[in-house]
Amino acid sequence: MVLPSLRQRAIRLLAGRERSRAELIKKLAEHGTADEITVVLDELTELGLLSDERFAASYVRSHAARLGRSRLAQTLRAKGIGSELAAEQLDTQLATETDNDELQRANALWTRKFGQVPKDAKEWAKQARFLQYRGFSTDVIRRILRDAKEAASAIGAAE
Repeated sequence: MVLPSLRQRAIRLLAGRERSRAELIKKLAEHGTADEITVVLDELTELGLLSDERFAASYVRSHAARLGRSRLAQTLRAKGIGSELAAEQLDTQLATETDNDELQRANALWTRKFGQVPKDAKEWAKQARFLQYRGFSTDVIRRILRDAKEAASAIGAAE
């Protein structure tokens, strides 16, 4: 019988980390039929072992320090979480975050990666792309690079 081995495989996958229903469907596709997979996943959902809400919350919590809001939403959708649920979890998990918090997260990433003001337009574009790829807004990126330039100018003027 395929179901017990399929169930064990799904439980083993969930034991490592939270996964979305869509991720499990992909992982289990070569080991059973769509109907068998649906039965197993419905059973795991009823037992509380599988939850897209819990997966989305966990993903946002663990990746929020390194990614901006738009990248988090994009990745959740790619992992099979609906736009509505992704937005709800982002709002819940980042509810206490202010614009300044996102700016600080982006600045910490920028400092760790570059730490110095771009020398020319090419370097500025490279640094902006780095932050943009991680899902930070254009306003946040401009503020970080502008503030870095102003800080460097202030240090140069003080010397």
